[in-house]
Amino acid sequence: MATKTAMITIAGRPNVGKSTLTNYLVGEKIAIVSNKPQTTRNRICGVVTKGDCQFVFVDTPGFHKPKTKLGDYMVNVTRNSIADVDLTILVVEPIASVGAQEHSLLEQLSSNKCPAILAINKIDTVEKDKLLEVISVYSNAAKFDAIIPISAKTGDGVDMLLSECMKYCVEGPFLFPEDTTTDQPERQVMAEIIREKLLWCLDREIPHGTAVEITRFSERDNGVIDLDAVIYCEKASHKGIIIGKHGDMLKKISTMARIDCEKFMGTRVYLTTWVKYKEKWRDNDFLVRNFGYSE
Repeated sequence: MATKTAMITIAGRPNVGKSTLTNYLVGEKIAIVSNKPQTTRNRICGVVTKGDCQFVFVDTPGFHKPKTKLGDYMVNVTRNSIADVDLTILVVEPIASVGAQEHSLLEQLSSNKCPAILAINKIDTVEKDKLLEVISVYSNAAKFDAIIPISAKTGDGVDMLLSECMKYCVEGPFLFPEDTTTDQPERQVMAEIIREKLLWCLDREIPHGTAVEITRFSERDNGVIDLDAVIYCEKASHKGIIIGKHGDMLKKISTMARIDCEKFMGTRVYLTTWVKYKEKWRDNDFLVRNFGYSE
C-alpha cells in the first residue's frame, strides 16, 4: 500500500485554541491547555494516522512580542515551524478584525509561499451573522486555500478541516509508527502536565515564571512509574505560594498532575515534587536551554 504524509503547522496568537485543536485531532491529550497566554512553550508534534495517510500536526507557541530570552525562543519556534511544511493552519478567534500578530503571521506565510487554511475557532461562542463578518474580513486580508469555521472544544467542523488537510498529503513513507500520537518523550509530557496544573492553580505572573524538571522516571517490575519532579520559580516569594500553607497548594497541584500522568501512561504513578528558586531564569540563556527550551 502506497502511503502519504503531510507536515502541518498550527499557528496563531496565544489562547486561540491551538493546543485544544491538536488534542482533539490526535484523540488524546498531548499538549497542555489553560486559559492563560503563552501556555505552550515548545514545538509539539501530534501524529494522526488515517488509513494510508499520516498527518503530523505541529502545535506552536502563541505568536507574541517577546520580553525575555524564553519569549525569544518561543517566537523563533513559531517562525521556524512555518517554514518547510506542507500546510499551515492559521487559527483565529471569531473577531471581525485582523490583529497585529495575525498580520505578522500572514506576512511570513506569504514570504514562505506556504499554503494556508484559516480555521476560525470558538464558533460555539458567536452568532452566525457575526461569523460571516469574520470570514469577509480575513478573505480581504489574505488569500487562503480554504476558510473553515470550527470549535476545537466541541469538535464541530474539525472533521471537515481534517478532510481538507488530506489534499496536502504527499506520497512517501510514514514518519512515525502507526500507533504513535506524539514525538514528545514521556518525561517531557509528564513535565508539561505538571506545568499545566501550575497554570491552572496559580495566579498572575507566578506560573509563567515556573519550569519543571523531571529528575527521576523509572518503571518498576509491576509497571508502576516512580516520578520525581522539581518545580523552579523565579522569585523567592513565589516558592512559599507554590507550596502553600501546610503544603496544601503543592499537594493540590501534584494530585491533579498525577491523575493526568496516570491517564497518559496507562498505569499508576507515584509522583514526588519539590520547589526550588532560580532567580530570573527566563533571561538566563544557560538555564533556558537547561530546562529544555533549545532549538
